[in-house]
Amino acid sequence: MRKRILSLLATISLASVFILGMLPLSVGAIQNGTADGDDHPYVVMCIFDVGGTPAWRTTGWLIDPVTVITAGHGTYGTDGARVSTLSYIPSGYLGYPGPGAWATEASSISTHPDYRSTPSPGLPGFDAFDIGVIILSEPIVLSEYAQLPTAGYAGALKQKSSIDLVGYGVTSQFIGGGPPAWTWDRYRNFASAQLNQSNNILSDMFLKLTANPGQDKGGTTFGDSGGPILEAGTNIVLGLNSFVTNSNCDGVTYAQRVDRQDILDWIASFLS
Repeated sequence: MRKRILSLLATISLASVFILGMLPLSVGAIQNGTADGDDHPYVVMCIFDVGGTPAWRTTGWLIDPVTVITAGHGTYGTDGARVSTLSYIPSGYLGYPGPGAWATEASSISTHPDYRSTPSPGLPGFDAFDIGVIILSEPIVLSEYAQLPTAGYAGALKQKSSIDLVGYGVTSQFIGGGPPAWTWDRYRNFASAQLNQSNNILSDMFLKLTANPGQDKGGTTFGDSGGPILEAGTNIVLGLNSFVTNSNCDGVTYAQRVDRQDILDWIASFLS
């Protein structure tokens, strides 16, 4: 997904976001990438209901025929959900679609009990344990599913290790005549990026990822929340998209680590 800037007007900076809202921005789509096609069929689009009405979407990933992992800020406070494996979402479903033949309904939705839905100002209090589980009412049978890592797997990878990004996030930014606006090409998209390994206050909970479009790399944007951070060329999930640091989704983005033993144990509690 190649971001198209239609003007060079100023946009909101990270400092403005923290000062005015005290929160980073939850993440969305893949920049500088390509349509994924059938390469990652286990990556799904999730639609959530609040009060019985479709309210928002995230990206998720199947680890078996009935278990979808996604962002906790997507599952939290919802009362219904459905997922689709379509790599292209027809225009009739562009908004937040309700039930239909295009998707499989959820039988239950869970959010990690330690998810910080009312985050403390700043990091790492924001968005910790940002993970949720959807159990489907019917199985989705595929030839391949996402694979969970072992504990500490991502932390052992080298600086600038290659990663694969897959998601249903927004793809094009239009600036001018008001706040920057993003649009979506309706595809599940793919791009390559790199781990920006560090040892700091965030590294125990979050992976830091490059998000500089160009030079054969891409990044995540709004709508990619919950999407998998894959070790390049594999189906091994290192983390899931959690938040960005500016309204352009550039610089670096952050992913909730899945390779924590406490998170792996919580996921295992849903598996038969």
